Amino acid sequence: MLYSHFSVTWVLLSVAVSGQFQRPSSKPSSSKDNGLRSACLGNVLRLTLDKTLAVGSQLEIDAIDGTDIIPLSHTLAAQCGYSVESDPWGNTKVFASLLGCYVDNQVDVVFTLGLRLRMYRDGHSEQVKHVTETCSYSPWASREILCDRNYMEVSLMVTPETPVKMVAGQQVHDSWEDAIPDAAVAPNGIWKMTFHTPDPKVMLLTDAQRAGYGAMMTQTRLVIRSPYNMAETYSVEVAGVPMEVFSVSTYYKTGNLIVDSAAACPTGGVVFTDKVITWHVPRRITPLISSAVKILETHMGIYGQRLDKTKMATRHYKMSVMESHIIIEIPVGSPDGYYKSHAQDYAYHITYTVEPMLELLWRAENTQADTRYKVLFPITTPLMPRPPHVIDSTVPEQRVFDILLGTFLHDVELMNITFTTRVLTVAECNARGFDVQEHHFANGSKTFSLRVPFSDELVLKQNPDPLTTVYFLPLVFGLLVLPEQTPFPHPAELEASREDVVLPTITGSCDQENFYFSVKYGSKQDNFQTMMLHAGSWRELDTELAKLYSLTGNGTHFSIVVPFTAPAAAFELVHFKSIRARVDLLLLEMPNMWQLDDLSLACYFPLTTTECYSNGTATALAVKVESVSNLNPEYLTLRDQSCKPAFSNDRFAFFSFKLNSCGTTRTVRLLLGLITHQHTVSCYYLLNHTKTMAFRASPRRTDPVADPGVGHLVVQIRLSQDSSYALFYQNEDYPVEKYLRQPLYFEVELMQSTDPQIEVVLENCWATLHKDRTSLPSWDLIVDSCENLDDLYLTVFHPVVADTRVQVPAHIKRFSINMFTFTKDDAVLKEQIFVHCDAVLCDTTKPDGICSGQCANALRYANSLRPTGSKRGMAPFI
Repeated sequence: MLYSHFSVTWVLLSVAVSGQFQRPSSKPSSSKDNGLRSACLGNVLRLTLDKTLAVGSQLEIDAIDGTDIIPLSHTLAAQCGYSVESDPWGNTKVFASLLGCYVDNQVDVVFTLGLRLRMYRDGHSEQVKHVTETCSYSPWASREILCDRNYMEVSLMVTPETPVKMVAGQQVHDSWEDAIPDAAVAPNGIWKMTFHTPDPKVMLLTDAQRAGYGAMMTQTRLVIRSPYNMAETYSVEVAGVPMEVFSVSTYYKTGNLIVDSAAACPTGGVVFTDKVITWHVPRRITPLISSAVKILETHMGIYGQRLDKTKMATRHYKMSVMESHIIIEIPVGSPDGYYKSHAQDYAYHITYTVEPMLELLWRAENTQADTRYKVLFPITTPLMPRPPHVIDSTVPEQRVFDILLGTFLHDVELMNITFTTRVLTVAECNARGFDVQEHHFANGSKTFSLRVPFSDELVLKQNPDPLTTVYFLPLVFGLLVLPEQTPFPHPAELEASREDVVLPTITGSCDQENFYFSVKYGSKQDNFQTMMLHAGSWRELDTELAKLYSLTGNGTHFSIVVPFTAPAAAFELVHFKSIRARVDLLLLEMPNMWQLDDLSLACYFPLTTTECYSNGTATALAVKVESVSNLNPEYLTLRDQSCKPAFSNDRFAFFSFKLNSCGTTRTVRLLLGLITHQHTVSCYYLLNHTKTMAFRASPRRTDPVADPGVGHLVVQIRLSQDSSYALFYQNEDYPVEKYLRQPLYFEVELMQSTDPQIEVVLENCWATLHKDRTSLPSWDLIVDSCENLDDLYLTVFHPVVADTRVQVPAHIKRFSINMFTFTKDDAVLKEQIFVHCDAVLCDTTKPDGICSGQCANALRYANSLRPTGSKRGMAPFI
């Protein structure tokens, strides 16, 4: 043989990636049991290897020429009329020209081709297949031109009647052999070749073959073959379509024949849109046609296989013969092609590849010379951006991020996911409790789904307000395009919010000596700051205070114990035998300074402020209350200013004195500057003195009989315009408009009575939203003649003294409250408020029970638990 042998490998890459997912389903294709199919397609033989045979392997193709095995390199394949095409699924097609090298040619009618296919995996031979295929092709056209992916081929019929070429108007004679040195006659009769580039370049046959050209004679035809982009080929534009041309004159020694041949193959002419590929081929290919021609046949096909009109219509293919072009239109995505993924500049793109065929038969005018022109033209679209989309299907109530990423072609694999602090493979994600899945669709595409619980530490959390949590999950999907293993990322930022914060709460109670507080953690555990009103200013419950107030706790709550005499307790009111103290706690979220909860707990504690002794001495304890913030007990004195406290600090002054000293009368006054704070100390003694008296009893003649009488006692309640109780609102003034926390001054009076032995006692007072005194909701203002201890803003009783209007002060009771409104489910009820009272008319000569006086038994209620009532809110009231 005259051809040099080179070994090369066609590598059919389909890399299997280990991971969580199975490989995508393959493109369906029919095949024989051995995975090989063959088809005779006119002047071309096509051999198809199914992907089950070739995927993941390296394929080497050898030609069988009798007993010789010739490896087909890329160069030799183009020189000899072979080409190979493989798609991403591993389906491989081998095309061979029937006039190619190593084809057994029987009279240019029957052609037999033998190939040896060697498939390697991991460098070791795995399969060897010998293939022998036979095709028949007849009749041949006078000239046949074949444009394949890697070569151009022209064959012409050469017979004894082939005319002798005229050179410069003269017939070529035998003297040409003598004129050219080394003009040895080749076995097939070809002597030399002149390439027109377009300038002539003469090469002997052996030189042309060494340069990569193919030239041979069959029994009836001359075959010339040229790879693309050779030094002796050139490009032209024909009707706006770029074409590559080779033109050669072949010289025969025998018969002094000179045969001109040329091939012109399109290298462009494709127009792309998102939906259609349009391929233009010149109707008149001027490098091949010198006179008018008539087109006899036009055929469209795919991968060398002609399609009839029915199949073209089914696939929506169109072929139009226009004045200057033959136009083929192919929808992007037709089933005869395939998509491929790419990661250009780390961004996801796809291309679509299809290989249409155009076959023409034309005849020059006034001749019987026909030309069959066949083009196998692989077309790949430009890169089409297909940015993936993240579909967020998260339902916050389910507390799981639920997203879908796609859509991708099946040659994309998800390798890993990058979170804020680490990178996890797909397997590691699923092992962690995430749910990563791959979903396949009938059209061959796929998506990836990801589910991540809100509770995972990789999920970032933020609170825009005390009750709401915003969950963030920034991540980057790490994807890979196969078989090139080209990586590309796709970032995503997920966000969901829900009102799921359980706030911490404070509860409290009292006994005879201490306040007891318990703070229950919410959903954020101890991520808050506890503030305590301590010695008149807010202070964090730090280590020092925690130790002072015996803090104990666990994972759910902590507790403290505050003695009522501690600095954290503010004194509100002092009675003869008790003191009312209050402790304020506040829970703050830092650093937003959100108030999460607060509690102001006030309780009565037993406290003796005066002691009288039988030896004529007395002790008195003066207490600084919250309302007199500028009082300094150290400077308190008795009436005699020389009588100073026996002991004092910033809250107490303790006096010890004889009852006949320090200016003691029936009242002892404690003085500070110009402000007088009066505290009365009373001592009662039983005198050791006996008197004898005589008396005589007379028997009663009749039982005493009461003198009955009938009358009306009227009690009215009025709202004063201010604390002077001088002016009152009249019936026509109601409803009266007041702002929240604005004082309301009420007066309850017994009318039309001057009996000094009757006293009005307010047993219960309450407020409702409706005029009906039994309606709900309601809120207690006075309970059992005392203020409601459950109220943060306690009812205040005001003294009544005689004046020109008030004749009997015992007939009148006065109290004030701060304006409020009701709330329901945290909504403010902006409606009218009605105040009701139950009054008891008491005989002052028989004090007992409720008639002991207004709130005479305060200690009975001092340490009781707070009653449950309706909630009071703070909002404008009209």
